[in-house]
Amino acid sequence: MVPTLIGRIQTRLFLLATVGVIITLLLMPILPGLSGSLGDLYVNGLLILVAVGVLGIGWELIYHFLMQFRWEKDWPTSFGLLTFIPEGLLLYFLLRSGAVDFIDPVPLAAFWTHFTVVWVCMWLVANGPMRVPFIRWRFRGGRVL
Repeated sequence: MVPTLIGRIQTRLFLLATVGVIITLLLMPILPGLSGSLGDLYVNGLLILVAVGVLGIGWELIYHFLMQFRWEKDWPTSFGLLTFIPEGLLLYFLLRSGAVDFIDPVPLAAFWTHFTVVWVCMWLVANGPMRVPFIRWRFRGGRVL
């Protein structure tokens, strides 16, 4: 299967809204270096997921453009896992620079722990269990709807 652009965007947003939210709710109380009320931690963590979703749409457009130069028009699966590095670096830079001012600054260890765990869990679900409830997902170019 070669996922279509809209299929990759739908899958990314769906996984952020399901797997990302669940992992965030589990992780936020135990992340290192965070302080404040639990409600504020949850709001900040969920706002980071929203920022990942918005930036992710832009990343998908860039990845789609770059894939047009590949013979198969797709990335190897391991590339999908490793894309968390540039995406995380950009988001952390934007958070630290104050460009995303509605999200409170997050300590480095807390940000990377949260971002990496959510990303790996999403990648694992997309490459395994997601294929069970969405049997036709891979035949429809990765579209969820």
